[in-house]
Amino acid sequence: MKEFLSQRGIDFEERDVSRDRAFAQELVKSSGQMGVPVTIINGQVVVGFDRAKLEEVLTKTQGVPRPSFGASIADAGKITVKQGSGVTLGAYVGRVRPGSVSERIGLAPGDIITELNLQRIANAGDLERTLANLNRGSRFSLVFLRGNQTMTTEGSL
Repeated sequence: MKEFLSQRGIDFEERDVSRDRAFAQELVKSSGQMGVPVTIINGQVVVGFDRAKLEEVLTKTQGVPRPSFGASIADAGKITVKQGSGVTLGAYVGRVRPGSVSERIGLAPGDIITELNLQRIANAGDLERTLANLNRGSRFSLVFLRGNQTMTTEGSL
């Protein structure tokens, strides 16, 4: 499975259900299966290495435009170190496009996103991967830092 996805240039997150009970429970909840591998692509579950099904799902999902978050994002750790305030993990918000999802949920330049849908965000890549799993119309919750204050917001893509 990993080779199949890598050959197509598809980023993925591998979860070892034999070592993490929470991942095992999530697997059963999302797929109804205990067998592995289970691959979830944009909410569609593929059990086992079913090449034909995987190709079908990938073809369908690659034609669907991803919703835009509407903010320039960078690694917060790199920026906060340059600012002399130590390392703060997260996704640093740069420009926020007017009328975008980011503006509607109240993000502003300088905010640092630390969590999206209960997923810890340590850098810009984490945010991109987590956003990639959301579909147009998906609701989400977001935790971010503004100065020394932790803030929470919700929205939809």
